[in-house]
Amino acid sequence: MITQDQLKDILERVDKLKHYLRIDEKQMEYEEEDLRTQAPDFWDDRLRAEEQMKKVKAIKKWIDGYNDCRLKADELQLAFDFYKDEMVTEEEVDHDYEQAVKAIEDLELMNMLRQKEDPMDCVLKINSGAGGTEAQDWAQMLMRMYMRWAEAHGYKVTISSLLDGEDAGIKSVTMQIERQRVGDGTSGMGGEYAYGFLKSENGVHRLVRVSPYNAQGKRMTSFASVFVSPLVDDTIEVYVDPAKLSWDTFRSSGAGGQNVNKVESGVRLRYWYTDPDTGEEEEILIENTETRDQPKNKERAMALLRSQLYDRAMKKRLEAQAKIEAGKKKIEWGSQIRSYVFDDKRVKDHRTNYETRDVDAVMNGKLDGFIKAYLMEFPVSEE
Repeated sequence: MITQDQLKDILERVDKLKHYLRIDEKQMEYEEEDLRTQAPDFWDDRLRAEEQMKKVKAIKKWIDGYNDCRLKADELQLAFDFYKDEMVTEEEVDHDYEQAVKAIEDLELMNMLRQKEDPMDCVLKINSGAGGTEAQDWAQMLMRMYMRWAEAHGYKVTISSLLDGEDAGIKSVTMQIERQRVGDGTSGMGGEYAYGFLKSENGVHRLVRVSPYNAQGKRMTSFASVFVSPLVDDTIEVYVDPAKLSWDTFRSSGAGGQNVNKVESGVRLRYWYTDPDTGEEEEILIENTETRDQPKNKERAMALLRSQLYDRAMKKRLEAQAKIEAGKKKIEWGSQIRSYVFDDKRVKDHRTNYETRDVDAVMNGKLDGFIKAYLMEFPVSEE
């Protein structure tokens, strides 16, 4: 049975949410923006109309989230009072408390995702580290882990590029993790904020286990790197210099029958990127074999390039902000972020010190604890 102090804490947290989320202001803004969608010529410019509908929906999401928290807090207050008169049971009060806590924590977590790129879909790439079969097997395990997480949260996962290992596992994989579109059977959160959540996974992931590939049964350490970048859409302006762009085509391998073997449907994009700060040049190489249609593969490869260019600009901004952060661990893209120790049954994030001993659950995609700990530890305010 909850205490009076626990009830008081719930009510105070809801009051604070209303204040720092500026719910009253959002309500007025919502009414103004929604009024614009009722203009007779609203759908004449479809692109602008879709952006306006997206804006209205985003504002309403905050209002609905707060209203849900307020409703559950009021229901908890009522249940607590009814318990005194023996009209409800302890279990019913505790259930209402759990529901209120979840609603509040979900909204508090959403408040950590306020960068303009957070609601975007994302590109997630995994590369195996040195170590041959052992590292390649680890990379494949991570791929499965992220696919499980995505499916559990209502995202659509598309593999655009996959390079198998020699004996087992994978050398690399590139996946798009996207929100479900209308008619896709959305579940759970509906696949929103893919990048906002998965940006916490950027870095090197270390595995320690007794290797099934080692005849002596030795304890082995393997590494794999994870890169996550927002998948930009047509509403995001990213400049691609056509003079620095070139294409190759090749025959795709794998499933697909005779067409894959005879038609050069795979595409390889090469782009020379110039760092705006140092002037150094670097080749960006992107391969796409997602479909048998070469123009579609080219279109997808260009989308991936635009995402990478946007991501590089965004990371420079985040690095500048990180230098200002005082008293917190430095956020370094590409640094070792998490250790998975199988025989000790322990997974620990080195940035937040969040730890769990349920290794099986983590490898089956239960990453929300790590994601939430990261977002609460390293919040980034709106610009």
